[in-house]
Amino acid sequence: MVMTQDRRSFIRDMMASAGAAATLAPSIVRALEIPAARRTGTLQDVGHVVILTQENRSFDHYFGTMRGVRGYGDRFAIPAPPLPGAPDRSVLAQPNEHAGADPALIAPFRLDTSVDFRLYRPLGTPHGFTDSQAAWDNGRMGAWTHSKHNHSMAHFTRADLPFQYALAEAFTLCDAYHCALHLSTNPNRLYIWSGTHDPLGRGNGPAIDNGYDTLEGDPRHHGGYLWSTYPERLMAAGIGFQIYQDMADNFTDNPVVGFQRYRQPKGAAAIAADLLTRRTITTRKLDELKQDVLAERLPEVSWIVAPAAMSEHPGASTPLQGGDYTAQVLDALTANPDVWARTVLLVNFDENDGLFDHMPPPAPPARASGRVVGGTSIPADDEYHIHSQNADDAAYLDRPYGLGPRVPLYVISPWSKGGHVASEVFDHTSILRFLEARFGVHEPNISAWRRAVCGDLTSCFDFGSPDTVDFMATLPETAALSERASVLEEIPPPLPARIAAPVQETGLRRRRATPYRLDARLVREPTGESLLFVNNSAERAAVFHVYDVKLLEEVPARYTVGAGQELAHPLSASGEDLDVFVLGPNGFHRRLVGRGDVFSVSVDQGGTSSTALSLTNLGSAPQSIRMTDRAYGAPAKAIVLAAGETRRIPLDLAESHGWYDRQFAAGGQIWRLAGHVENGAASYSDPAAGGAGPLQLAALE
Repeated sequence: MVMTQDRRSFIRDMMASAGAAATLAPSIVRALEIPAARRTGTLQDVGHVVILTQENRSFDHYFGTMRGVRGYGDRFAIPAPPLPGAPDRSVLAQPNEHAGADPALIAPFRLDTSVDFRLYRPLGTPHGFTDSQAAWDNGRMGAWTHSKHNHSMAHFTRADLPFQYALAEAFTLCDAYHCALHLSTNPNRLYIWSGTHDPLGRGNGPAIDNGYDTLEGDPRHHGGYLWSTYPERLMAAGIGFQIYQDMADNFTDNPVVGFQRYRQPKGAAAIAADLLTRRTITTRKLDELKQDVLAERLPEVSWIVAPAAMSEHPGASTPLQGGDYTAQVLDALTANPDVWARTVLLVNFDENDGLFDHMPPPAPPARASGRVVGGTSIPADDEYHIHSQNADDAAYLDRPYGLGPRVPLYVISPWSKGGHVASEVFDHTSILRFLEARFGVHEPNISAWRRAVCGDLTSCFDFGSPDTVDFMATLPETAALSERASVLEEIPPPLPARIAAPVQETGLRRRRATPYRLDARLVREPTGESLLFVNNSAERAAVFHVYDVKLLEEVPARYTVGAGQELAHPLSASGEDLDVFVLGPNGFHRRLVGRGDVFSVSVDQGGTSSTALSLTNLGSAPQSIRMTDRAYGAPAKAIVLAAGETRRIPLDLAESHGWYDRQFAAGGQIWRLAGHVENGAASYSDPAAGGAGPLQLAALE
């Protein structure tokens, strides 16, 4: 099965297959046409970073059906605890929140706006600390609807979101970007502006609600937060910055107003004289942003806070209004080509609302009944909820705060064109890490665990050879649809009559390189076998999620393995009757069924031209091991190993663009290995991804 494709035909086919969403709004066209100002061919060519943070959409809710991303067609959707009539369900099959109701199970379902335009404004969902922790359920995620309601499973498609899909097709979309916390707006936004929500309570935190989101009132009776914010650090370093907003209507989405430094009483004259507050808590709208661009006085760092109606928040706004606002921001930034040629626009979402996303977020190990379930080689004590503020949140003491669910991030710039997907793990601290990398202003509030696990966004760009797009057209302006959506009222979305698998588009997407070189192999211990997680990356930690398929009601183990390190997960002492499901970043998957003492397989990741399998017979007698390809069409073969023999088997992954999915079986043991081999270069998304999502866990046989 040949899967290679030349670049020009790939882009042509990509844009043609994208249908209506491939046509581009005028603001996107202008952004694509302006070339980068390349001086050094490095990050230093970036002169301005603009951050627009919108409200409350999960990744799957917007992009679960988009081709080439980790969406609903994910073959390795995690197993969920069994339910009556659904003993082998995946996380895509959630229970109806109403016991005894029909249908009993609900899968992600479309908000079909072509049938009912009102579905652009469905009911919102809960998104506080306790309901979010309950829905995540320490990684089990098996009863999301009980905490977030049935309509949390609703999603849009390309036909519903033409502007958002066009933006993703034109630039780079991140499909492993997570909000910082299982929490609401203000705590998550604190990470974008300060790198923390103060989990250890050293500066009047932790912030676990939306208190202190205005300059008025003192809900916790401490006067505001005490730790330093990133605008203060930029000011001390002499780096320009500005928050563009309307203080009369910014949806209380500017979190710096919660800090004592900004809350100190000031008259109009004092504010005008105070550089920090003048740049952060005064009104400066999009027309003034455009003026600053035209006059070439755009600062190095800018944050934009939208008014409520344009924020994309469910209930208060719609995707059409948010898309129109993003188009206005792009219009302002591209008004001066010389400025846009040196600008990066990052458009992210502060949290997921209660909207479902199927990927388990990377998190430190669970602490359950006085024991740690898993392990970490990176310090993570400052990532747990240890300071209760009321009886409700006390039930979740010792829970990890995050990472939270995936949310979209568009990386829009002259260096990120071409419709790429970026699959390195990021969170809100990655925004500050990118600013650190470019402007050299360190943010010490970011925890060691997040620095190790989350990247700095630089892998989303190609500063040496910017991408171009060979085809573009125009789309009706976003303003008319936004105005039509502005008068809608919230409605409860209708549930489907029966459960049906969500369907993701098939096809390739250009893909940014990631830093991961991961493996897992069996090792023999005096007390039994262990599964050794290996991280051969030189720069990024990885979180491995381990589900015991026979004990899915129990908390799954999580292992944070630092760069160049290893951690072992013990298996049963007998080595028999196992069913272990492992998920890691970048499509990494392992599943071990049956015995664990017959053979071991690992992947030697020397790049797609020299990748090999290392296959070891763990027994004392010869063993014939059958190898089959589960996705890419390689012929099956039998491999006979002598007792104790290890053999290196070349693995040609050129036609699958570095992706592999092999199954091995012998002596009552089955191994499945899947993932992507990185060689430092851009590649393509998984050719086997997409199609109908798996409502049940696949059988290995």
